[in-house]
Amino acid sequence: MTTFLHPGDRGYDEARSIWNAMIDRRPAVIARCRTTADVVDAVRLARTSNLELGIRCGGHSIAGLAVPDGGLMIDLTLMGGVEIDLERRIAIVQGGALLGELDRAAQRYGLATTAGNVSHTGVGGLTLGGGMGWLARRFGLACDNVTAYEVVTANGDVIRATADENADLFWGLRGGGGNFGVVTAFEFQLHEIGTRALVAEFTYPIEAAYDALRGWRELNRTAPREATFTASITPDGVTLGYVWVGPRGDDLLPEFRALGPVLHEKVEAMSYLTLQSRDDSVQGHRYRRYWKGHYFKSLPDEAIKALINTPGPSASLQAYGGAICDTPDDAAAFSHRDTLFEFVTATRWQDPADDEERIAEIREYAATLTPYAEGAYVNTLNGEAIHRAFPPAKLARLAELKAKYDPDNLFHLNQNIAPAVLAA
Repeated sequence: MTTFLHPGDRGYDEARSIWNAMIDRRPAVIARCRTTADVVDAVRLARTSNLELGIRCGGHSIAGLAVPDGGLMIDLTLMGGVEIDLERRIAIVQGGALLGELDRAAQRYGLATTAGNVSHTGVGGLTLGGGMGWLARRFGLACDNVTAYEVVTANGDVIRATADENADLFWGLRGGGGNFGVVTAFEFQLHEIGTRALVAEFTYPIEAAYDALRGWRELNRTAPREATFTASITPDGVTLGYVWVGPRGDDLLPEFRALGPVLHEKVEAMSYLTLQSRDDSVQGHRYRRYWKGHYFKSLPDEAIKALINTPGPSASLQAYGGAICDTPDDAAAFSHRDTLFEFVTATRWQDPADDEERIAEIREYAATLTPYAEGAYVNTLNGEAIHRAFPPAKLARLAELKAKYDPDNLFHLNQNIAPAVLAA
């Protein structure tokens, strides 16, 4: 049975708080759902009451899209169950589960599927936008590993979407964001990976950063699919490395040591579960946050110079390629599969008086890299046009799909795709 929370109720403020402390909106009602039937009732209530509707799981949207001011927020966090079907090697995951719950359940059997890098991220938001993680170069994105979705549509129907059933919706849910309904269950293909991971990080001084990054770029061209190359750029220097899931993984170490003078080296074997939680924000929802992202389909020398010569905040790069490119571009809504690296620049702070300065700093840094960018990850869009995530033909197809399943744009608190105007 759904629990409804209103302003002033016990638990209301906790339920409306999300990862970005800049978001301080107050829904008129929060529907804490426990079952798919509860979600159906909440969607219908929003329609009949003409309430703006938001969907909250992990609450990691940087723009706070889960929280409608004066509207109805469907809170899925009580729907966090994960069931492992060993015979089919499938994980059946409720729509409110966090990535850590999925990882822990699957790792009991040495299994996993692609999930993000922070365990308190919601499975739903990550997967519906595509879902990049340390296993993506081996097994594809999170959305590539979904075999079925259970969806509550805008009119309150519950439908199943697979490659053979409601295939058009299945296509759109694979990277099209939360535009088409509330996903109350996912079925993920699992893979045998064991339980071991290796993280290697080498820090080079700023005067060696240019040559080190160029060498790192070249090493990435032939990197095994088990390795996901990473880079962190700060005003003081660069840290270059890789994450490896599975046995071995140390063959690349001599090549990284040869990239330049190493100030600090850290090579650490760990469990896969430790890897998946090492970047967690233990501070919870205390910080104000802002980020910008780009996709790079190449990384020319000029882009490397811009990365290291622009004063201000830090940035990170994470390698794509491998199995991400194996899925044909037209097989799913997710786009830009030929991306070489994803770029993100992000910051966090506590004092609201610093908002303007911190946000401007990130925007300026991201703008210096715009000439080298081709597209963006839908899950990192932050106030930008949706066309950055999808090419025109694919966006037109998504708009037609939106018109079919949500013609009134009930589900618009997301990286929104407006419904196409269909001919009568």
